[in-house]
Amino acid sequence: MAHLTRCLIAGLVAILPIGGTVFGVFWLESSIRAAFFRDAAFYFPGLGLLAVLAGIYLIGLSVTTFVGRWLFSAVDRLLARVPLLGMMYRSLKQILGYGQGGDALFTRVVLVPGRDADSLQLGLVTRTLPALGGTTRELVFVPGSPNPTTGRLLMIESSALVPAGLEVHQALELLVTMGKSSQVPSFGAARA
Repeated sequence: MAHLTRCLIAGLVAILPIGGTVFGVFWLESSIRAAFFRDAAFYFPGLGLLAVLAGIYLIGLSVTTFVGRWLFSAVDRLLARVPLLGMMYRSLKQILGYGQGGDALFTRVVLVPGRDADSLQLGLVTRTLPALGGTTRELVFVPGSPNPTTGRLLMIESSALVPAGLEVHQALELLVTMGKSSQVPSFGAARA
């Protein structure tokens, strides 16, 4: 019975990522087909996904050129000024780590001493607190991985924090990909 239970659990754990991916692809494809290609005579299975991938590629290509960056910046400024949509747009930018200046949800990325003696954790500074007894403290959100929307909020002395050398959006990408991002910096000298 123990062998049967162990094999069933192992099979379930092995099939869940594959099944979830297949289900997600089929759901996305059927949603795109229903929304955009319902009456198209030239539709073939997978056209919706190809259209989305082509669109994302073209947007990425356009924002990497000089004209594309200027156009993206102009659209960014325009969206930020639209009354209700602008507030939603700014909030989404803050959550994704692209906020700047006083509007930014997180001001910078730091390395926080971990629970173990030689470990460091990525932390996102939300604000600096007034000095209490001559010591400056900061509020640091230490997000979880791969879901950075959960974590802990620490009040920690500024002197205990080490700059991480990352932009906020790079740190969030690193957390979501569980370190498999191409944005991984060298933290070797962080404790020196």
